[in-house]
Amino acid sequence: MKKSFTVSIDAEKLTALEMYLGQKNMKLPEELEKFSEQLYQKYVPSNVREFIELTATKKPPRKAKKDIFAESENQSEQ
Repeated sequence: MKKSFTVSIDAEKLTALEMYLGQKNMKLPEELEKFSEQLYQKYVPSNVREFIELTATKKPPRKAKKDIFAESENQSEQ
């Protein structure tokens, strides 16, 4: 699951940043994602990253509540 967070920046700085990134065919959200991954790699110990990767791949997909409700209705009709 991805989460988002808010970063405050002066409007003029944001405008300039987006303008100069655009000149290099780059987008701010993509660059921020890359940077957050670099921070994660730098500061989170490798054994913790490995554990997170293992647990993320072993979790079964969660069903939405409405899907679970629909399944229970289908089973009760049979």
